[in-house]
Amino acid sequence: MMFKQISVGPMDNFAYLIGDELTGEAIVVDCAWDIDKILKIAAREKLRIQYIINTHSHFDHTQGNLTMVKYTGAKVVAHVDSTIHKDISVKDGDILRVGGLKTSVLHTPGHSPDGICLLVGNKLLTGDTLFVGECGRTDLPGSSPEAMYHSLFEKLMKLPDDVEIYPGHNYGRKLSSTIGYEKNNNYVLKPRSLKEFILFMKEP
Repeated sequence: MMFKQISVGPMDNFAYLIGDELTGEAIVVDCAWDIDKILKIAAREKLRIQYIINTHSHFDHTQGNLTMVKYTGAKVVAHVDSTIHKDISVKDGDILRVGGLKTSVLHTPGHSPDGICLLVGNKLLTGDTLFVGECGRTDLPGSSPEAMYHSLFEKLMKLPDDVEIYPGHNYGRKLSSTIGYEKNNNYVLKPRSLKEFILFMKEP
């Protein structure tokens, strides 16, 4: 597997390019900015982008979709609840195959109703659900601290400790992390009841 974490745009975003080196087929995740940069990396690695996957519908993760489609003909993939234009709708538990790669979809609402994380091998792309040392905001339209609690504690924290985390923004002290490290070091993930978590997320 070829895996590229790409810094893009003015909001410290990450886009991801993931490809099967044997078949040359690839996916790109959250390509909102710097499309030329992503395309140049794909060309250098001899990858053909088949799918554009959005972890959620916010503009800083989706606004490059149409340009990427124009240059690659790739199909746009998003959660079934997403309001953006999409060719393929996915839900929790779905699997998208590209070459020999398997991408598993985890529905993780909280930051947005249509939020998903993507598990490719041992790498988890967390979008704006979980950052290194933080989690996504829950004070935006459509956000929900209750949904975030369930996504973090009942879904992501149930994954093995060695699963690698790759977030949607470069907001932490390092570019990536692991489930185990975040369990032990992310202050958002300290043990709390649902009620305590909702109050915590509302603190200024």
